[in-house]
Amino acid sequence: MISLLIAAAVGLLVSLFGTPYVIRVLERRRIGQFVQEELASHAHKQGIPTMGGLVFVSAAIVGYLVSHVRVTVNGGVEVVVQEYFAGGLLAVLALGGMAIVGFLDDWIKYTRKRSLGLSKTAKFGGQLVIAALFAWGAGNAGVATEISFVRPLGLDLGVFFVVWVLLLMTGFANGVNLTDGMDGLAGGSAALVVASYTVIAFWQFRNPQTYDAVDPLELAIVSAAMFGALLGFLWWNAHPAKIIMGDVGAQAIGGLIAALALLTNTQLLLLVIGGIFVAETLSVILQVASFRMTGRRIFKMSPLHFHFDLMGWAETTVVIRFWILTGIGVALGLGLFYGDFLRLEGFL
Repeated sequence: MISLLIAAAVGLLVSLFGTPYVIRVLERRRIGQFVQEELASHAHKQGIPTMGGLVFVSAAIVGYLVSHVRVTVNGGVEVVVQEYFAGGLLAVLALGGMAIVGFLDDWIKYTRKRSLGLSKTAKFGGQLVIAALFAWGAGNAGVATEISFVRPLGLDLGVFFVVWVLLLMTGFANGVNLTDGMDGLAGGSAALVVASYTVIAFWQFRNPQTYDAVDPLELAIVSAAMFGALLGFLWWNAHPAKIIMGDVGAQAIGGLIAALALLTNTQLLLLVIGGIFVAETLSVILQVASFRMTGRRIFKMSPLHFHFDLMGWAETTVVIRFWILTGIGVALGLGLFYGDFLRLEGFL
């Protein structure tokens, strides 16, 4: 428990006090956000510093690393670094690796002064490399290669596990990226999701006879560090935002929550907990499919939050209501997870 508190506190403090410094650096370099012409009501966000994800990704990693350091004073100062286990390192790999892909995307947007970054082929190639490395490492760490809900379902994917990893990582990376269109929307929703995985992973750690997760305490520590880091970032990203997370942040969040779901064997449960990201992605898919097949649009604009924006909802109203929906998804997901535990223990 102490490690979780340290990770969360360090992640929060590094992000909270590091973000304003990064904002000043980005402003000096004029690294700002590009806004679509259709979003006239959001034109004021043009030029707001982006790539803020660099701060909370770094803060989360620092929080995880520091949580393993113990300092004792007994006739002298002794610093001991506790062992880092595979589960935590794999989660950090997914977090940092996907952040690198997002950073390259953001950097190209900045250097070429346009809203398009990496080509689809280049971005997918980068994501594939991270997914393949993660799948290889997870396989060596003993992760179940079966599709799971709150536990493995018995459908072993074998060598196709890497395809499943890629699907989850890219799906949620893109889902978070699509959600990152209003101040605090993606960051607040993601904070709720990683907080739920702190609970899930720690519960698995406390009940090892029931679960077969990969180093669940390590996963809980990474989740706690990311939760603290996202809260620190939200202080500056809340409306009106002083900084935007950019692809570097969205890709990192998507990679991390997918990794947490894979390593805790709760892959399909993530569709419930992270339902807001799923809904945003589906709104884009349905919009494109409907327009191509019928010539009509289902929504005023996709992703989904812009539909409500064009309906006249205030930005803060959309954000808070989407946070509420995310909270409902998280509560439902945790309820399903705990209900399964009670069933296994014979209480239901």
